[in-house]
Amino acid sequence: MLRTRTRTRASASPLFVPRKASRTQRRAARVGFADAHRQARLAEAPPKHRAQETADPELRPVYPPTGRPGPASARGGKLHLPAHRMTTATASGAYPFVAEGGLGAEGVFIGRDVHAEAAFCFDPFSLYSSGRIEGFTNPNVVLAGIIGMGKSALAKSIATRSIAHGYRIYIPCDPKGEWTGVAQALGGYSIALGPGLPGRLNPLDAPARPASVTEDDWANEVRKRRLLLLAGLARTVLKRDLLPMEHTALDLALDLVVAEAAACGTVPLLGEIAHVLGSPDRLNQALGHQSGHLGTASQDVAHALRRLVHGDLSGMFDAPSTVAFDPTAPMLSIDLSRLGGAGDDTALVLAMTCASAWMESALADPDGGRRWVIYDEAWRVMRHVGLLERMQSQWKLSRGLGIANLMVIHRLSDLLSAGDAGSRGRVLAEGLLADCSTRIIYRQEPDQLDAAASLLGLTGVETQAVSALTKGRGLWKVAGRSFITQHILHPAERELFDTDARMAA
Repeated sequence: MLRTRTRTRASASPLFVPRKASRTQRRAARVGFADAHRQARLAEAPPKHRAQETADPELRPVYPPTGRPGPASARGGKLHLPAHRMTTATASGAYPFVAEGGLGAEGVFIGRDVHAEAAFCFDPFSLYSSGRIEGFTNPNVVLAGIIGMGKSALAKSIATRSIAHGYRIYIPCDPKGEWTGVAQALGGYSIALGPGLPGRLNPLDAPARPASVTEDDWANEVRKRRLLLLAGLARTVLKRDLLPMEHTALDLALDLVVAEAAACGTVPLLGEIAHVLGSPDRLNQALGHQSGHLGTASQDVAHALRRLVHGDLSGMFDAPSTVAFDPTAPMLSIDLSRLGGAGDDTALVLAMTCASAWMESALADPDGGRRWVIYDEAWRVMRHVGLLERMQSQWKLSRGLGIANLMVIHRLSDLLSAGDAGSRGRVLAEGLLADCSTRIIYRQEPDQLDAAASLLGLTGVETQAVSALTKGRGLWKVAGRSFITQHILHPAERELFDTDARMAA
């Protein structure tokens, strides 16, 4: 049986408008023709499409899929607009809710970027090597925050997590003994120094010679370091700069003691240096034709070093070292919590100077890998020029030695306590801050905001944010870029880093 299919045909005739028709009539004719033409297209369409087209007039699109017809569609390449360029500062004003990108995924996980709602990672070594951030010139860091805001937990968290990245951690001064448990838990060790303790460190120990340095050059380097150490110790006790003849006396005394130790196969000791300085005849004889005055001029220096041998620091630095420096240990701390508890930081500074000199045996090796050197409670040593000079030297050499220094203080105004404006101590303290490309600021008291804003160049928004930071949240300024970061602690870290155990008990 043959089934035929009928097809409806429809057409619209061309538009004819009488010549004498009005404008309104012509417009109505055109509208009628357009409607007839549309009806003709609908009549030729398949039934299914026709049903969909006429089912609900409210759901029909305003324009066909090809877009709006006519010249108003902006198609055809006739519309050319110049490209608009703007800086990120302008864009942030136009779109204030756009957050800046972080520092990348490389490095130690710190926590959460509050504004970007993303993970925040930090590694000063990779940032310096990659050159991604303009103005990042060194790996040094300063961390400031009032008590109880979590700055110590952040410092310990950075140290702990850096070990997983292959870095080693050195703490040359632990005034409160908080790093001892951390070092032991991570496979490192801590050296406790104090009256009556068995630990002994000889600050005149010669560090191991790097393979790339000749013996003569290394001997001159060791001699220079020993002289700087002796001068720093004497200057700290005397609370003044040394006179030229006192420097000469130290020079001659060191050469005499080193020569005698080499002949006997032993190591030079501070007690022997103090004994030679207290012997005018030996110094005058060593000086030669200029003898007769040097022995008398060295008496103050001799009594200054005598404190390390027979005074309140006796038994710590006046004997050969009882411990050996292990450069492969993941963490090493010097526990000085038994010193400086009576309000006088002189003993603490002397011990820290000797301990840091002893620890430089590993820092001087350029092949020792990347290392963090953390100065906890650094505000206690800001008033001592000798120690500031040693810290400045280490800050300047950080890039060549592969060292990132972290200085932990309470307030930014602690840097101003190093001395009056223009003094040597003040200049050194401000230089340490200038040599830190990374500044981490936890909450500051209202009366400290002006000093913090002046020293760090904070904007009004940043200053207001610092005054309202909560616990564990800090303002990170990394070479001009600013981030508000919430530090996130693992439960195991929270238990290990707890410094409020006695308050809870």
